[in-house]
Amino acid sequence: MKRVLMLFVLLSVVASACSAPAGNSATPAGPVTLKMAVIPVIDTLPMFVAQSEGLFEKHGVKVEFIPVASAPERDQVLQAGQADGTLNETLAVMLFNKEKIQLQAVRYGHMAAEGSGHFFILASGKAGITDVSGLKGVEIGISQGTIIDYVTTRLLEAQGFSADEIKTIAVPKIPDRMSLLASGELKAGVMPDPLAALAVQQGAKIILDDTSNPKLGASVISFRKEVIDAHPDAIKAFLAAVEEAVGLINSDPSKYSGLLAEKKIVPQPLLGSYVTPKFPTKGVPSEAEWNDVLTWAKGKGLLKVDIAYKDSVNSTFLP
Repeated sequence: MKRVLMLFVLLSVVASACSAPAGNSATPAGPVTLKMAVIPVIDTLPMFVAQSEGLFEKHGVKVEFIPVASAPERDQVLQAGQADGTLNETLAVMLFNKEKIQLQAVRYGHMAAEGSGHFFILASGKAGITDVSGLKGVEIGISQGTIIDYVTTRLLEAQGFSADEIKTIAVPKIPDRMSLLASGELKAGVMPDPLAALAVQQGAKIILDDTSNPKLGASVISFRKEVIDAHPDAIKAFLAAVEEAVGLINSDPSKYSGLLAEKKIVPQPLLGSYVTPKFPTKGVPSEAEWNDVLTWAKGKGLLKVDIAYKDSVNSTFLP
């Protein structure tokens, strides 16, 4: 009888354990890990500062950086689902979303500010061009069908250039543009910061930059829509950490010069002289900004359909 009683107790304990709510016995899930595809450009500095200062951990999210060498490689990684988010531009978001909504821009990344351009139209030191009028009819080296193409067109239009006065030539690789500018084979070209500073160091002359219209060349932080839908709290935490990092950079830009070198954001010859720019605080592109890029892209034949702003830009996660 005693043996039967012990067996009954044992079975009761086992039954109770099996019927206990799963939530009571399961190990709590840890922070979500967001994988970010990053090109080594100045725009990514707040993300690296957030990592180095422990801000992602503070806000309850993990971030893994996936280095990529170019925009095409970045887009391939995103398309394959190997990255959750990236630093790109509204044009790149539009091109991703031309068949279905795959990406959403959730914050500005970087843009020009007073005294600190983001994109520069440069003249070769051997071209004899001294002001913007000297660019009329001159072939300007750009990467065609990109944000640089768009910025070049809009900057020159703002200076009164007609369509037939704006001439561009495809030089997609920035090192080639740098070399051709230095040799004088290319009379003018467009460069992002800080490579523009390196070109100037090599003899190029700044003719025009985007400080007069900072949002033209603004980059954005974007995430895949399925990641946003699955992990909204992680997106919010990520942006809170980035916002805090922007505050740290803007209050003491020189503090993170070591990161610029470590992450190969600034070319070696500029280290020590490069002045870290200030970064924009929270915000997303406006519908007017979006529609202007869309109009340009359709005029260029890059897009044939309208991509709705409300489906592609999401401000709800800003801190």
